[in-house]
Amino acid sequence: MQQDLHRPPGNWRNLKILLPLARPYRSKMIFAGLFLLLSTMATLVLPVAVRQVIDQGFSDSNIAGIDRWFWLLFVVVAMLAVTGGMRYYFVSWLGQRLITDLRKRVYERVIRMSPSFFETTRTGEVLSRLNTDTTLVESLVGANVSFVLRNSLLFIASAIMLAVTSPKLAAIMGVMIPLTVLPVLLLGRRVRKLSRSGQDSVANFTAIGTETINAVQIVQSMAQEQRESQRFDTAAEQAFMVNRSRIRAGVVLIISVILLSFGGIVFVLWLGAHAVLEQRMTPGELGQFVLYALIAASAVGGLGEMWGSIQRAAGALERLLELLQAEPDIFSPDNPQSFWPGTVAAIRPAADKVAGPGQQARADGIEVSFEQVSFSYPSQPDKQVLQNLDFTIHSGETVALVGPSGAGKSTLIQLLLRFYDPDSGRILVNGRDLRELDLHELRSTLSLVPQDTVIFSGDVRENIRYGRPDANDAEVMAAAKMAHAEEFICELPDGYDTFLGERGMRLSGGQRQRIAIARAVLMDPPLLLLDEATSSLDAESERQVQLAIESLRRERSMLIIAHRLATVRMADRIVLLNRGVIEAIGSHAELQRKSSLYAHLAELQFMR
Repeated sequence: MQQDLHRPPGNWRNLKILLPLARPYRSKMIFAGLFLLLSTMATLVLPVAVRQVIDQGFSDSNIAGIDRWFWLLFVVVAMLAVTGGMRYYFVSWLGQRLITDLRKRVYERVIRMSPSFFETTRTGEVLSRLNTDTTLVESLVGANVSFVLRNSLLFIASAIMLAVTSPKLAAIMGVMIPLTVLPVLLLGRRVRKLSRSGQDSVANFTAIGTETINAVQIVQSMAQEQRESQRFDTAAEQAFMVNRSRIRAGVVLIISVILLSFGGIVFVLWLGAHAVLEQRMTPGELGQFVLYALIAASAVGGLGEMWGSIQRAAGALERLLELLQAEPDIFSPDNPQSFWPGTVAAIRPAADKVAGPGQQARADGIEVSFEQVSFSYPSQPDKQVLQNLDFTIHSGETVALVGPSGAGKSTLIQLLLRFYDPDSGRILVNGRDLRELDLHELRSTLSLVPQDTVIFSGDVRENIRYGRPDANDAEVMAAAKMAHAEEFICELPDGYDTFLGERGMRLSGGQRQRIAIARAVLMDPPLLLLDEATSSLDAESERQVQLAIESLRRERSMLIIAHRLATVRMADRIVLLNRGVIEAIGSHAELQRKSSLYAHLAELQFMR
C-alpha cells in the first residue's frame, strides 16, 4: 500500500538509514575516525602545554628552557592543524559520497514508481525532496556529524581533565552542566517539528513553481501571470513564516546554551582566581582548568547549536525515507515467464527483437488478448473506466480503437503497458498473463507514440534513439525518413545535432510528434501502440506518416487510437468503445452500417 508522503513516520533516529550507505567505505571511515581522535587528543594536550609554559617557562631563567616549552606548544598546535585538516578531508569526502549514493537511491526508487504514485504526489514535491532535503542531509553527514562526534569526545575528555586538575571546581561545573543541557532537551523537539513543516512548505511552493513554469505558455496565453505569481507568493510567504518560527526557536536555543555555558565559566574563573590568590592553585593550573572549561563549554555550546541542524536534517531524512520506503503497485513477479517461445524469462538483446527500420521484419509476432477486463483508477475507485472488455489483436493485425472522449481508449493502452493491473479479468500476450511477465521485457517489446509528445532536452539524434541508445546514425536517419521527419530535421541549424531545448520548445507540435514517431519506428517493435499519433500533423505530413505506418504493419501487431478517417480505414478491425464497454467490432464499412454511434462519430470527426 502506498505510503502517505505527508505523514511524519519517525524522528531523528531515522539517521540510521545512512549506515548501510556508509558500509562500503569502511576504510575512509577508519581514517576519518583516526584523525578525529588525533585532533581531539591534540586539543586536549594544548591546555597541558599552556600550563607548562606558564608554570615552567616563565620561571626558568634559562632562555633555552623557555624556548623548549614554546616549541612544545608549537608542535601541539601544528599537530592540531594537520590532524584537523585531514579529518575535514575524510569527513567531507564521506559526506559527498553518502549524499550522492542517497540521491541515486531516491531517484532510482522514484523513477520506478507506478503511475498511481504520481496521481497523488506532485512532481515538484518529489524534486524538492531530491534537491533541498538531500542538501540538508549533506550538511549533516559532510560536517555536522564530525563536529558532533568531536565535540562529544572533547566534552567527555575535558570533563575528566577538569576533575583531575581541580576536583572542587569540576564539581561546581558538573552542577551547572545540566542547566545547559535542559534547553536542548526542551527546544529540540520543537525545532525538529518546525523543520519538518518548513521543508513541507518549501516543497509546496517548489511544486507550484515547477507546475507553472512547465506550463508557462498556457499561463501567459490565458493572462494568468498575476494570479500564479500571487499563488506562488502566498506559498513562499507561508514557508517564510514557518521557517521564521524555526529560526526563533533556534535563536532561543543558541542564546540559552551560550549564556549558561560561558556564564558558568565566568563564575568558575572567579572562584579559581580566589584560589590562586590564596595559593591553593598555581597560575598554570588555573590556566589549564580555564582552557579545559572553555573546551567543555564550547563543546556543549556547539552541540546545542548543531542540535537544530541535526533536527532539520532528521526532518529531511524522514521525507527521504518515505520515498525510499514507497513501493510501486506494479512490479515483476519473482519468477517471470517469457512470452517468446523457447526462451527463458530474460531480457532478449535488442538485435534479437529489432531488425531496424527498413530491414526485414521479425517472424515472432505478438498476439494480445483482453479477457473480461474491467478497471477503475486507484484515485477514483468508484468510477469504472472499462467494463468486461473481451477481444484479441492477432499477430500482424492492426486494430483501431475509436469512441467518444472518456470511453477508455488510452486507459486500455496503459493497461497493456502494465502501468496498472485490471481490477478483474486478464490481459494475455502470446498466451501469458501480463502479471507473469518481466516488466522490462514487456515494455521493451512494445513501442508507444503518445498523444502528448515528450521531447527530451537533447539533440535530435539523442531523442530519436532514446529507446535504442546503441542505434547507429544510418538507422536513426532511416527512422526519421519513415516518420517524414528528415526534411525538417535537415533544415534545422545543426541537423541531427540540433539541440531541441527543454520539452522540444524549438519544434512545432507536428514536428515533435514526428520525432516521437521516428523514436518508435527505430525500436521496430513487434507491437506498436499509437495514441492519436497523427493528431498534430498537417494533411501532407499525415499522408507520409500513414505510408510509413502501412509499411510497418507487415508481420507486426498494431493498436491504434485514432479519429482520422485514413487511419481507421487502414485498420484490419475497428473496436468501438463507449463508456468503457465494447459497443461494436468490425471494419469501417461494417460499423457505419450497424452502429449509429460510429456513424455519428464518423460524420463529426472522421469526414473532412
